[in-house]
Amino acid sequence: MEKIFVYDTTLRDGMQAEGISFSLHDKLAIAKCLDDLGIQYIEGGFAASNQKEMTFFAELANLGLKNAKVTAFGSTRRAKTKVDNDTSISAILACKTPAAAIVGKTWDMHVTDVLNCKLDENLSMCADSVKYLKSKGLEVIFDAEHFYDGYKDNPEYAMKVLSAAANAGADAIVLCDTNGGSLPNDIARITELVTTQFSSIVIGIHAHNDTDCATANSLAAVQAGARHVQGTINGLGERCGNANLCTLIPDLAFKMGFDVLTEDKIKMLTETSLYVFEIANLTPIMNMPYVGESAFAHKGGLHIDALRKNKKTYEHIDPELIGNERRFLISELSGKSNILAKLEKYKIAEDKKLARKILEAVQLLEDQGYQFEAAEASFELLVRKIMGTHKPAFELVKYLVTSEQQGQTASITKASVELRVDGVTENVTGQGDGPVDALDTALRKSLMKFYPNIKDVHLIDYKVRVVNARAGTAARVRVIIESRDKDSIWGTVGVSENVIEASWLALVDSVEYKIQKDAG
Repeated sequence: MEKIFVYDTTLRDGMQAEGISFSLHDKLAIAKCLDDLGIQYIEGGFAASNQKEMTFFAELANLGLKNAKVTAFGSTRRAKTKVDNDTSISAILACKTPAAAIVGKTWDMHVTDVLNCKLDENLSMCADSVKYLKSKGLEVIFDAEHFYDGYKDNPEYAMKVLSAAANAGADAIVLCDTNGGSLPNDIARITELVTTQFSSIVIGIHAHNDTDCATANSLAAVQAGARHVQGTINGLGERCGNANLCTLIPDLAFKMGFDVLTEDKIKMLTETSLYVFEIANLTPIMNMPYVGESAFAHKGGLHIDALRKNKKTYEHIDPELIGNERRFLISELSGKSNILAKLEKYKIAEDKKLARKILEAVQLLEDQGYQFEAAEASFELLVRKIMGTHKPAFELVKYLVTSEQQGQTASITKASVELRVDGVTENVTGQGDGPVDALDTALRKSLMKFYPNIKDVHLIDYKVRVVNARAGTAARVRVIIESRDKDSIWGTVGVSENVIEASWLALVDSVEYKIQKDAG
């Protein structure tokens, strides 16, 4: 298989996305994650932009990366400035990285209107910068900024810039669709012309997603001969983002047959995607191809019936190859096949009568406002209740929630919970930031001595939705709670006209599921 070099710019171009601000610790953590994934090049940042970037490169040297070649990013020397006295070039060298990426202007409009210099001077700036960094022993990647737009406007000059970089010794020339406005047919046509003329040098692609074509454009460039692909994890980047490596890598490996990463590394893609979303403090995109939670989620009864017979019927690839998993969703649209598929997952023997009972119960509950798509733990408990195998971990005697407002700012919320476990009564009070937090605290405190592992449970997400809004203040609400312990995450649901009652029901299911899970 022919090799594709993957170049990650999450820590530079990805940081330019609106709302993204990685701390030094964040950047180091992501760099380690990318190295573990097997990425060949990690662009660490714009060396001359600020002190944090320089500190990052210094600390990264002590991180002991095993796979990636760290790359410092900068621009060509400025006009009327000697290369050995240029701020950007000096900052790149100060990073002490084995590779450098320098961006040079290839669109004549940018040369005259932005750099305010002559076209020939820009050619010298590009050539001098590449040659100087090569003389210092660095691998040099030349980013031809705005290349596709520049080529469309003035093809002769755009190609002259590439020649200047190539003749100066650049190891790779990366064609950039900086404005993200090109379509795959243009990318393919122009890239093929470049790879034909510069057949002795590695040609790369750097695509932005302003027309939602960054991935398609990158694949088109590879088909036209590019063998170096740049992108970011989850497609993070300025404006509409960059080409998404979580899609590009499996596309290149499984659809086009290139040597990108090893199979074991590609299995880490889903985990890597979630990790970067978490550090960026962003909600994961559920329907993202390959790595999204919904990428292999099936809801239609006909689909699930077919999948149970042959997984290729409604899946283009085995989710395990990317570290994802197949999910069968339960809703009022479900048929018996959905339920039977769930029973298989729980290792319960196929029973069509049981499936029918469960389906009827789900449809009845969903009429009342329940939803089990994001509450699989509640669904599993429901199955066991219908089967008669569920033994409640405790019996509620009563609970009481009080909220006291003191002045304009201070408020105190307390909850007392009285439970009975195997004939033993516990009465505990908890305090929290609100009624749900207080109930959660009291519930777990009251069960701690009976089920010590409850201490590992943490509520990580809480959602409320009004089910029948027309009922006004008497409307029924659905509460979905996401909980986690040391090794897993689960969702539970509760529905009631009383938001506290709905929250209590979801909390009880969360605790019941944890106890059942630990009991095996």
